[in-house]
Amino acid sequence: MTEPTAAGATLAPAAKPATKPARPFFSSGPCAKPPGWSAAALATDSLGRSHRSKVGKTRLAYCIDLMRELLNLPETHRIGIVPGSDTGAFEMAMWTMLGAKPVTTLAWESFGEGWVTDAAKQLNLNPTIIRADYGQLPDLSAVDFSNDVLFTWNGTTSGVRVPNADWIPADREGLTFADATSAVFAYDIDWAKIDVATFSWQKVLGGEGAHGVLILGPRAVERLETHVPAWPLPKVFRLMSKGKLAEGVFKGETINTPSMLAVEDAIFALEWGKSVGGAKGLIARSDANAAALDKIVADRDWLGHLAVETASRSKTSVCLTVAGADEAFIKSFAALLEKEGAAYDVAGYRDAPAGLRIWCGATVDTADIEALGPWLDWAYAQTKAA
Repeated sequence: MTEPTAAGATLAPAAKPATKPARPFFSSGPCAKPPGWSAAALATDSLGRSHRSKVGKTRLAYCIDLMRELLNLPETHRIGIVPGSDTGAFEMAMWTMLGAKPVTTLAWESFGEGWVTDAAKQLNLNPTIIRADYGQLPDLSAVDFSNDVLFTWNGTTSGVRVPNADWIPADREGLTFADATSAVFAYDIDWAKIDVATFSWQKVLGGEGAHGVLILGPRAVERLETHVPAWPLPKVFRLMSKGKLAEGVFKGETINTPSMLAVEDAIFALEWGKSVGGAKGLIARSDANAAALDKIVADRDWLGHLAVETASRSKTSVCLTVAGADEAFIKSFAALLEKEGAAYDVAGYRDAPAGLRIWCGATVDTADIEALGPWLDWAYAQTKAA
């Protein structure tokens, strides 16, 4: 029997749910591998070969071409594979292009705060800082686009995203820098509004970490070719050669040695993405997962969304509040689910308010989100009773 609550929801039954998610991988990075993935399914001809061999360069270029196709990226924008995951890609953009104009940084979660720290304390740019608390979005109308503007499209640790690119003017003077690592392949991004974007394969594609992707629009290239930073640049950040953009970086000639195994893994994910309908198919899968989780939340009075406003609520890294929970409660809650093999890595980010974080990106199956609901009930009741 279940016991009704005052709000009409139900507490978990004493018995464990009979059905578990088939793939209980809900981590927000690295995220669930695509359905059907196995190491044996990866192409291997490039493994053990130089990334500068014909096969190595061909596979790297193919990976870039697939990303361009799935992102519907215009030919005006270049795309390159760089070291250091999304962090490395965004740092590369900051260190090579900032300093020509005043800087505005937006922060509503921990990664945005990281870019604030770098702009203010590492590069000493005295940025204008526009902040909001976890779960909130700052006033986007307050942004001065005569400045270079740094923001996260989807705040992975707060579950808050920008609703679209309408707040970015087409005739802006400064450059827009979008940390889009939990956003690409999950939202329809207006690339005309984005001068620099970065992401990692480990998020919506379910790929491996350590490699970042850097996307440059024509205005970003112009900045690179006309601005010399006031600080030294490490080798892995250098995008210029003899006063011109190092075009090879955007054709698969990486700055440092990439893991061809990670590249083959990314190719597998991208080809899977094509098979489910490309960008539209991937976005639809994320939307369906987020809707299924939203129904779970709506049916339970002890669960809530950290991001209250629907328009700015993430559809990938969904952050949830748990009534009466502190950090120790969430740790026990998540440990119970992991022990049962019902859900892995669902505790919220360490710097975020205590709660749950459920990845709803395209590589997760909606049936697994739906199967998660009863297990959340069970773990909540067990943790409360402990």
